[in-house]
Amino acid sequence: MASVLPKHTGTSAFRSVSAMFGKGIHRAAKLSSRNPIEMIAGILILSSFSYFYLFNLARTSDIFSGTVTRLYPTLVYADKHSAQFQQLKRNELSFEDTHAVKVQLKQISITDQEKNVIDKDTIHSILKFQNIIQHTLLDDHVGPFGYNSLCFKDAQGQCFSSSISNIFDSENLNDLTQSINQYPELAQTVFGDLDLNASTASSILLSFAFNASTTYRQELSYLWEQKVSTLSTGGDLISLSNNGNQEDIFTWMFIITRNIVYRIKELIEMADNIDIVVILAGYVMMLTTFVSLYMNMRSMGSRYTLATAVMVNGFFSFMFALLTVNALGVDVYPVVLAEAIPFLAVTIGFERHFKLTKRVFEYSKETPLTRQEIRKTIVRAVDSVALPIARDCIMEITVLALGAKSGISGLREFCLLSAILLAYDFISMFTWYTAVLALKLELLRIREINGTTAANKTGTSQQNPTGTGYIRSTVVKAFSDTTTTNNNNVKHDEPMIGRVKLLMIVGFVAMQLFKVCTTFQGSSGPQVSIVEPAVNNVLERLLEQHRASISSHLPIIVEVFPPLPFHVASATNKSFIPSSIRKPLEYMLDTYSVYIQHPVISKWITLALFVSLFLNTYLFKVAKQPAKVVVPTTITTTTTTTAAPVVQPQTIVTKRHVEKKRPVIVHGAMRTLEECMSLIHTPEALSDEEIILLVQKGKMASYALEKVLGDLERAVSIRRALISRASITQTLETSLLPLHNYHYDKVMGACCENVIGYMPIPVGVAGPMNIDGDMIHIPMATTEGCLIASTARGCKAINAGGGATTIITADGMTRGPCVEFPSIIGAAACKKFVEEDGIDIIKEAFNSTSRFARLRKLKVAIAGKLVFIRFSTTTGDAMGMNMISKGCEKALSVLSERFPEMQIISLSGNYCTDKKPAAINWIEGRGKSVVTEAVIPGAVVEKVLKTTVDALVELNISKNLIGSAMAGSVGGFNAHAANILTAVYLATGQDPAQNVESSNCITLMKAINNGQDLHISCSMPSIEVGTIGGGTILPPQQSMLDMLGVRGPHPTEPGKNAQRLARIICASVMAGELSLCAALAAGHLVKAHMAHNRVVAPPVPGSCIKS
Repeated sequence: MASVLPKHTGTSAFRSVSAMFGKGIHRAAKLSSRNPIEMIAGILILSSFSYFYLFNLARTSDIFSGTVTRLYPTLVYADKHSAQFQQLKRNELSFEDTHAVKVQLKQISITDQEKNVIDKDTIHSILKFQNIIQHTLLDDHVGPFGYNSLCFKDAQGQCFSSSISNIFDSENLNDLTQSINQYPELAQTVFGDLDLNASTASSILLSFAFNASTTYRQELSYLWEQKVSTLSTGGDLISLSNNGNQEDIFTWMFIITRNIVYRIKELIEMADNIDIVVILAGYVMMLTTFVSLYMNMRSMGSRYTLATAVMVNGFFSFMFALLTVNALGVDVYPVVLAEAIPFLAVTIGFERHFKLTKRVFEYSKETPLTRQEIRKTIVRAVDSVALPIARDCIMEITVLALGAKSGISGLREFCLLSAILLAYDFISMFTWYTAVLALKLELLRIREINGTTAANKTGTSQQNPTGTGYIRSTVVKAFSDTTTTNNNNVKHDEPMIGRVKLLMIVGFVAMQLFKVCTTFQGSSGPQVSIVEPAVNNVLERLLEQHRASISSHLPIIVEVFPPLPFHVASATNKSFIPSSIRKPLEYMLDTYSVYIQHPVISKWITLALFVSLFLNTYLFKVAKQPAKVVVPTTITTTTTTTAAPVVQPQTIVTKRHVEKKRPVIVHGAMRTLEECMSLIHTPEALSDEEIILLVQKGKMASYALEKVLGDLERAVSIRRALISRASITQTLETSLLPLHNYHYDKVMGACCENVIGYMPIPVGVAGPMNIDGDMIHIPMATTEGCLIASTARGCKAINAGGGATTIITADGMTRGPCVEFPSIIGAAACKKFVEEDGIDIIKEAFNSTSRFARLRKLKVAIAGKLVFIRFSTTTGDAMGMNMISKGCEKALSVLSERFPEMQIISLSGNYCTDKKPAAINWIEGRGKSVVTEAVIPGAVVEKVLKTTVDALVELNISKNLIGSAMAGSVGGFNAHAANILTAVYLATGQDPAQNVESSNCITLMKAINNGQDLHISCSMPSIEVGTIGGGTILPPQQSMLDMLGVRGPHPTEPGKNAQRLARIICASVMAGELSLCAALAAGHLVKAHMAHNRVVAPPVPGSCIKS
């Protein structure tokens, strides 16, 4: 995971923050993958409640009503000397910060679509409605607040309002015209388009003033407005929220669609050309992002499921972000939201989800799903991509946070919403979407267990469909993310859209800051008009009341809100949708909306959902367990008839492996060579014998069978038959060398060529051993009896003394190329340049070839006209031979520019030295240089090792030091370090040929504490190991690295995993050294091998793998 992070030389604070992020993401992914259904259901429940809360907020939006133009609240101001109110702009005076008297003016507009509002029944319904809203209390969780406790009151304590109750008496509505003529000025305020002569009016405007002196009271007045907008009046008046009672849901959706179309048309007419271009570009980019998402997910085998899950993940994040913004008191107006949605979609992007999904599928293909633990696969994938994704999100959120601080109206809300949205999307991706991925893999695993999956597993498709045209391939390439692979077999994602996104965000914020365009500045749109007679008269009355109050010396600020539209219920209700369809839908939606908002019933619904959740989880886990199938066993009895018949023991054979379908070979019907040649491009139509014929006739290359056939296991089987028939003994084809159930896809092009099978080696475990405070089980692959048992005894003794301590003294893989000059003068000049003036030039050239390889040291030697340059470099968690070879080539090319007469003899001049005994490795070191020590109490030496401290010290001096010196050994001052090291190498996928130099070791023992205890140490200067690349890509070897906790690259510090493996090996060697020397000192070696490394009788011929 740290491989994609930039090199950082900062303080430990950066590392601690990175570690904290990594641990948090790791735990979230672990929880989500372990309980995917619970996580999905939990997020769905939260999202459902969020949706209905947002829906209730949106019900008062003009998008849901019959109006088209959005009106924004207007601020008016009057000081103690003003005769009338003055309209203010939002940035001229803050409604919250001033010490003036604050009033909020709420209005309700009532119309009748069919008749004059000055009607006895209409007036009676409105008076009834007015009485209801004046005595309606807020919800119980807020408190017993009503209009009378929230209103703006005069000196006598009377609430200020402008309503028809001041004109009409609900008990006497016989002569409406007379009542209106008694209060002409008030009637002009209440009635819209009033005609006193004809006694007609188009609407009625009710005005209510609220005391907004504190933020809490402002919030209460807002809740009162929401309560009134959703108030049920028994069918007499219809509000926005209750419009569904009068108009069916289809008509309601038609109104919404119509208003959106009108809104877009209105905005286009009002906007500048550059605004239109920016918005249009945003929608185009949004559609491109959606298309790219579905195409990328389709390329990995998921047609619609995962792409739709990503879209739902973004929608959930959007809802949570809106809730958060609303809780912070930031208004996001519908116009701003409509303009921001495409840019929000592009800001989120989906390359993070694609990167995580691709990594999950890559890891899921390493072994069959039936043998995987899905949770571990998901967590590994998350760990490998978490920190890079977190880094990108933090950078984008930082840029958006700067935009939120700009103070530009509209842009501020957009940037704040985007930043919060990115944060929620990041959290949701590693919780909800990770649970979806885990559930997806679990379902695929169940299908494989039940035998219902196809031959091709879900994964990244490596081949384009045949017949793909140029245009189609170009579109796919443009919309899909690209992946490159370097020489170290490490894949890197290079998403085209992801690269541009951060630059686009920065550029867009800059455009807004420099006012290149005015998009998202919708809050400065049309406001409530205060010159209308109805509103103006109410404001004049309000100012008069303020002048008569005790606070008249203070200025007053009034926030005039747009009216809430109501209309009188129609007598008839016609719908173009049949009632058989409309009524069930209306009943279902009405019931659901009532129950979900009920304070008690909603809690019971939530409890029922959780009960159902846990029940379904239990059933899913039961279904996930594979069915136990009883496979019949066949007992085969083999007898051998000789002069003295011997009955062989019975062998029980259990049929476990199911063979893949192969072409049926019809004896006597094999095609001719010409017929086989015509079918060479469709090898699945050819039998194995026909393929063998083509290879024998030179029409098909034996080494290319895997590429030609596509079936790797079949290719290995055919090559095996070819080699067997061409050999002297002709036994290979029917031999016991295993063939089936192996990951040949991991081997091809990486580990082995001309494969004919695989060689199983038993793997045992020594320990656990206390190494640097951690109890480690040591995997060892060997066929030497007593080796693991002896090492385990050494581990026991070392543990009894407190464990082993290890240190890394040096880390640097080497490569020593050989170059030649025409004379020794040129060779000497080259040596001086490399060691003095040119070292920085060569280092820069070398380091430019890799993100991990860093040149640490150069050593130059001359032999006549030949110059040997030993490059020593760190290589991260890789063993690094390929990496350093690439750097050496680059460095030599730069050196040849300085010395044109120089000739490169060999990239490896044996000055490295690799896989050969060499004193330079013993002296200078190669790979990881490790030293380990332990103290063994004398009592443990006698009880566990069956010898004494003095005997061990004397044996080590005589054998390991003097004896090795007499033999002229180089680096061989040990008992059997190569034994343990090679066994661990084979188990963990290291290069076994490098045990030559890696086994360099000197073992020292000394009596301490007055001769009572034993101090032992092993110094190994050239352990060459890696945890990525080479044999470590094979699943069995990876499982051993997993057990040691060092698989793959280290998530935060490149190279730490490989160093940890070298420490474990060195400590294991010390355990083996201690036990063997003790056995030699006590004289137990031969006795142990005779007892444990011999078989009583000759083995029965057969394979060690049960078939």
